[in-house]
Amino acid sequence: MTRIPILMYHSVSDRPTAETRPLAVRPGDFAEQLGYLRDAGFTPLTVADLVASLHGTGPGLPDRPVVITFDDGYADFHEEALPVLDRLGFPSTVFLTSGWVADAGSEAAGRPLGRTLSWSQAREAAEHGVEIAGHSHSHPQLDQIGDHELRQELRRNKALLEDRLGRPVTTMAYPYGYSSARVRREVRRAGYWAACAVSNAIAADRHDLLAIPRLTVSRTTTMARFSLAVRDRGVPLVYLKERTLTKGYAVIRRTRYGLRKIATRQ
Repeated sequence: MTRIPILMYHSVSDRPTAETRPLAVRPGDFAEQLGYLRDAGFTPLTVADLVASLHGTGPGLPDRPVVITFDDGYADFHEEALPVLDRLGFPSTVFLTSGWVADAGSEAAGRPLGRTLSWSQAREAAEHGVEIAGHSHSHPQLDQIGDHELRQELRRNKALLEDRLGRPVTTMAYPYGYSSARVRREVRRAGYWAACAVSNAIAADRHDLLAIPRLTVSRTTTMARFSLAVRDRGVPLVYLKERTLTKGYAVIRRTRYGLRKIATRQ
């Protein structure tokens, strides 16, 4: 069984906002982490490239694959992360919330937690080998909204990205990592071939492509923890606590949505 660590970043900044701080990685730490991947012989792929390899529609997987992803689309990706990725020749995937784009104009929706990319910066990143992928339009908890709003969040996001970037968008990530069987069905109907969750587990070729697990990289991720996470061939022991909490909360969320539906019918 092939195992692939998929890393989930958000902001890369020395001066994050209060809201992005817990998941904001310092630029120096980010450069050190990517340097470790290079020195350890890892070959980065985009999420779309990984899916193509697993489907047999792209090149075979390298010996030590890794996928580097960024959620939300913060401006510091362009300022801090992209130069490091460019220097190392590493591809990556940015899951972009279309309503949070800095110059979204009349399409603005939701409340960004920090400065975000502009459309021109997103296009520039795409020209540098970055896969720009979906992350909903306004960043809601997709498993807690109704069917019509869910369809709009997914399809509006995909349509805007494809229109502004001039290229197909086939992968996405769930805001907050939350999904459900209902959400995953709508993701497939919207035209996505794969979707990333969180789960804090190592991805494998046996995983559901609409629930691909990732490993959280945060401000408190030390190099020791980082190296253990990417080298671990099972569930990384350093993430056992997070995985237990995630599984328990998933049950609570399903119950909450079910009770809300019952209440609206009464």
